[in-house]
Formats: sequence, structure tokens, C-alpha cells
Amino acid sequence: MNIINKKIELSDGRVIEIETGKLAKQADGAVVVKMGGTMLLATVTCAKDAKEDVDFMPLQVDYKEKYASAGRFPGGFMKREGKASDYEILIARLVDRALRPLFPEDFHAEVYVNVNLISAEKDIQPDALAGLAASSALAVSDIPFEGPISEVRVARIDGQLRINPNFSEMDKADIDIMVAATYDNIMMVEGEMKEVSEAEMLEAIKFAHEEIKKHCKVQMELTEAVGKTVKRTYCHEENDEELRKAVESFCYDRCYAIAKAGSSKHERTDAFDALKEEFYQTLPEEDREAKTMMVERYYHAVEKAAMRNMILDEGIRLDGRTTTQIRPIWCEVGYLPCAHGSAIFTRGETQSLSTVTLGTKLDMKERDEVLIQGTEQFVLHYNFPPFSTGEAKAQRGVGRREIGHGNLAWRALKPMIPVAPENPYAVRVVSDILESNGSSSMATVCAGCLALMDAGVKIKKPVAGIAMGLISESGSKRYAILSDILGDEDHLGDMDFKVTGTKDGITATQMDIKVDGLSYEVLEQALEQARQGRMHIMGEMMKCISEPREDYKPFVPRIIQIRVPGEFIGAIIGKGGEVIQKIQRECGTVVTITEENTNGITEGVVDIFGENKESMDKALNWINGICAVPEVGKIYKGKVVSILEFGAFVEILPGKEGLLHISELNWGKTDKVEDYLSIGDEIEVKLLEIDSKTGKMRLSRKVLMEKPEGYVEPERRPRPDKGPRRDGRNDRKDMRKNDRKGAPHRENKPQNDEAQKNNDIF
Repeated sequence: MNIINKKIELSDGRVIEIETGKLAKQADGAVVVKMGGTMLLATVTCAKDAKEDVDFMPLQVDYKEKYASAGRFPGGFMKREGKASDYEILIARLVDRALRPLFPEDFHAEVYVNVNLISAEKDIQPDALAGLAASSALAVSDIPFEGPISEVRVARIDGQLRINPNFSEMDKADIDIMVAATYDNIMMVEGEMKEVSEAEMLEAIKFAHEEIKKHCKVQMELTEAVGKTVKRTYCHEENDEELRKAVESFCYDRCYAIAKAGSSKHERTDAFDALKEEFYQTLPEEDREAKTMMVERYYHAVEKAAMRNMILDEGIRLDGRTTTQIRPIWCEVGYLPCAHGSAIFTRGETQSLSTVTLGTKLDMKERDEVLIQGTEQFVLHYNFPPFSTGEAKAQRGVGRREIGHGNLAWRALKPMIPVAPENPYAVRVVSDILESNGSSSMATVCAGCLALMDAGVKIKKPVAGIAMGLISESGSKRYAILSDILGDEDHLGDMDFKVTGTKDGITATQMDIKVDGLSYEVLEQALEQARQGRMHIMGEMMKCISEPREDYKPFVPRIIQIRVPGEFIGAIIGKGGEVIQKIQRECGTVVTITEENTNGITEGVVDIFGENKESMDKALNWINGICAVPEVGKIYKGKVVSILEFGAFVEILPGKEGLLHISELNWGKTDKVEDYLSIGDEIEVKLLEIDSKTGKMRLSRKVLMEKPEGYVEPERRPRPDKGPRRDGRNDRKDMRKNDRKGAPHRENKPQNDEAQKNNDIF
């Protein structure tokens, strides 16, 4: 084995190791990246040649976390890793977006990049190493790649910027972004922030790039050490210079005119398609099929050049707007009468219908990743059906793009969602994109914010989002920054830069760069232009609804939340959950209880979730009764639960019963308890005594009744062995007498739960 090892030392002394030559040697490239006890195995393989009729880069990036890496079993019946989780897909997308622009434009062979977490130290975040691992695998292969790149996480903790911080440090972070870059240029940025300024975000990006330069330099050394400085040769495109000139000559001016017409998306698309078809008619019929791919490629280049030159030369865009102008906006809230909250947000030809649903803790999203477990109180789902772009095809499962766009909108809104106790609800936002022509994820942010306010969720501040674009000219300093980009401007442009935030700062961002040489000055200008556009969009939103509704909709189930001492948690739940299940069943509510420990004091947080006040109050009183401590001398309204010869048991609080002796039923002699009481009767009693050792309670009914005039307490027959007998107590003779009558006592084995309860009295 020819094992080669390189090291990267971080500024705080931590070390990242890159090793190749030991594992997966039959792959085109394979490395193990190690930091502490965390290890990632990255492999890359490439097809020998491109498939026919492929004129794009067929790159597939997969990230997988092995449960064994952290000494855990996977969940589920099969107990093995299954399809990729949303978390794994999001990490794969981060790597894909950084790598894809750096493959040569004419390279079309299938490339597969696989990154596996094979060892996991619990406090180290592996996603920050995935991009470095993937790029290093490419660096030790002969696959054409214009890298290397690296990705790092930058977090600002207690005012200090940190590279690749641990899980345990992230609670204190107000900036959390992933940055990918080559040695010279930023390629990708994604993350969330707590209302930071544009300048602060730019500082974090620059800080990340300085670290990435060190990673790239080590990879260059690794490439030299394995002898892969010369990459494989390939020829994946057939070209015809004469045909290219013919396409440009026939189509450019007419493409320019169509682009400048300011027509709608479908009208513009139909006009471009008609022009392309018209050019096909100029070719000999026998050559058309053979030259289809070349014509498509050359025509696309002409269309791209016409649009870009129109913007750079005249400052006019495809829909007739200026570079800073935002498309017309209209909003509506409460559109769906039965949803807990709903809103429509339409900007130009992009439209989101968003809904809000409020639920209990049982509705919260469960997370069971290799290193991340817990619940999410707030979730956001994004759906992109084919009809939103006029496509006639079936809608299958959720794609990677939908997961990625939904995650960006979730990050944008998450900092503004109140948590318990201010907001005890589980919150789900669903954005259905009904029309799309650019920036549907930002429409999701705006529609989601409006729907939350319509639902009465007390968000801290409204959030809006905008997508920025860039058109630049290679070899010159000419460029144009575009606010609120269209789909075509995203596809044909050089940058897709999404920024969300409140009036006070940025909450989330996502940026993909498609060209080399984007300066920080251009990035700074784009951020300022985005801020101005965001403020305009928010102003339009506030015309619809400016703050959360005072109350939830009438049909929204309500929640009562109380805190109880920790010692009562078990009593509320009951053996096997029988008590809490009984409360839910008999009261028609959903009850959850969560244990919290603050400063060494354990409390139970109880949520009662119901659809009407009566049922919720019943459950609340039940739980309060379980947690109540009986007080001697206090009067209770109790329920007779059993009747015996010597008295009755009365439940004065849920689960707390006392003995009402026959002598305490009424003034005067009482022959039978049944003459006064029946099981189920509700009566008022006074708590006379609580035994300090056993906790058993002695009750009285007669002390609450007016004493009859001239009443004389009957004399008690003296007991020669023990003196006068105390109320509620039986001597051995009485116990033998009761035994003959079938009454339970200590010497009898209880036959059932009722007998056991009666036996406990003696």
C-alpha cells in the first residue's frame, strides 16, 4: 500500500487529516478525512465515456451516515439504514452545489461522489467536513475537475468567529453558515443568522475563505503526491463551427428582440421555440436529426448571449423591468376558511399558497439521526407540483430540490417562531407553489410569514425574502445585479443569491456562484440591493396584515399549560400510563407531560389540548387534584367510592381517599351506612386527621351539620384491655368478628383491588 497522509491545522490547534491509499483503492479516487474521532470515507467514480444524447453534467452526490459509526442501531423494523433522510440530502446538496460548476462545460460522463460517515465523535459536526472529503477524492483521481474546493462552517459565538465549532457550542451562535470556495473564489454560501447585518455576514464569509485557502493548498499537495496532476482526456461534444455561425447569424437579432419585448413567461418561451424551429427548417431535412444536439447547444448560447447583452447594454430585463425593480405583488390572508391559518403571496408569475396547522407535542417532528436526536416544534414543507410551470407530467415523491428549498424557508422563519411557554403549539407550515417563474422559495418565506400571522402565532417580527441575480462580462468589469430574478435569469445568469430577513437583519441566506472572480465589492453591493428589495416586499406584505391576529381562529384547538412538582409526574402518568390515558379518554382531551430540570429542580410541564373549555377544565381540575396536598381542617366535596359495614371511603381529591367512619356520618346513632349514602354520591366532608406514619385520612360529615339541640354524646363502653376504642380502629376481637362476616383485615389475603384498599385501613 502507498498510504499518503496530509494534515491541516486549524487556528485553535485542532487537526484535520486526509489519508489516501488504504481504503477503497478500486474507486477512481478515495480518501478518509479525519478530525478527532470523526472519520468520513469519500469515493468518486466516473464512467469511461458519456452516454449518447447527454449534453449536461450527470453528477450524483450522496452523503450517508452509518449508525454503527456512533455505536447505535437504526430505528424501524428492519434495523438497517434505509433511504436518505432529509438531513443527509441537505448535506449532499451542499456538496453538489459547490462541485457542479467546476466540471468542464463539455465534460458529460457520469460522475458519482459518495461520502460516508464511518466513525462519529458525538460532539463533532461531520457536515462541515463532507465538502473537503469529496473534493479530496476528486483531487486524487484523474477525473477532470477545476478545483479543489473546501467547505467550512463559520459560527459567531460570544462575538467571536469560529471555524467548524462543535455541536455543544452552537446554542450560543448568532451566525451559522456553510461556505464553499476554491482557492480564489467563493462558490456557495448557505446558513441561518439571528438578524445580523450585511456587513457582519460578509465578514463571516471572508473569514471562512481564509481557512478554505489552507485546505485547497493541502489538496494541491496531495494531488502532486499521488501523481494525478494530469487528468484524463475526453471528447464528449461534436462541434461544427459553420453551423454555430449559422445559428448565431440567423437567431441572435431575433432573440434580442424577443427578449426585449417584455412578454410573459409562456409567450416568451413559445416565441423562442418558434424561432428555433424556424432555423431547423433552413437545414436540409436529412441533416436535421443528426445535428439536433449541436443546434440546441448553439441556440442556447445565442439566447443566453442576447439576454445578457440586453441587460448589460440597456439595463432592461426579460419582463421589461429595470435591474432594481420588484415585480408586482398581491397578497391575501384567510383564503382557506377551515385552515388554522392561510395566505396567498403572488409576485409576478410566482405564487405560493401557504397553510399553518397548530398541534400538540405529539405532533412535533421526531429526529433520529446518527448524531442528532430530539423533536422539532416548527416544521415547514415545500411542494412544487409540475402544473406550477405548465408541465404535463405526473407528480411523484418529494425531490431533493423541494427538501432544499423548504429547508431554506424553514431557516428563514425559525428564529421568529416563539417557543414554549409563549407558544406551546407544534407549528407546521406547508407551501404549495401554484405558479413558478423564479424565486419560489422566497415566495414561500413571504406566504409562510403571512399565514403564521393569520393563524395568530405571535411571531417576533415579520420576515420577507428576495432572490438576487448577477450578469457579468468575462474579461471586463461590466456587470449588473438583478433584484427579484426570473427563472430564465437564474438559469442564464451567473449568480443565485437568496436573502431573507426582518427589518432589523438577515435570518437566512443561500448563494450559488457560477462564475470565477466574484469580488467582495460586487457581493457587498448585491447585499445592499437585496436589503432595499426586501424592505419593499415587506412593505407590500404589511398592507395585507401587519401583525399577528389577537387570537387563534375559533376552531383551533386550545392548549392549557401548567407546571407541576416533579414528584407528581409519576402519579399523573400512572402505572403503564393508565391515569393519563383515563384522563384523555374521559375528558376528550390530549394530555402530554414533559420532564424539565432547571437548576437541579425537576418539574413536569403538562399540556392539555382540547376543542372545548368544559373538557379542558375537567382535565385541568383532575390533574390539579392529583397534585393537590390534602389539608387538615379543610372542607372537600368528595365522591363515595365504596361502602363497608363500618363506614365509607370518600375520594376527596383524584386518587386520594379517606375513611368516613359510620360514627362521623350523622349526629346520633347510625345503624347502617346505606341509610345515608350510596356509591357515587357527592358529599361535603371535613378532613379531621392525617396519620403521620401511614398518610391515611379520617373524614367527618357530621361536623358540617348543625348539632341537634340537647344532643348528648352517647357513652362508650370501656375496654378493659386497651381502654376506650378510637373511632375508625378495630381491636382483635372486632377483627375476628368482621372476619366471620367476611370483612377483610390484615390476616386475610386480599381477593381484589377493592379488598386490598379496604385492608390498608386496618
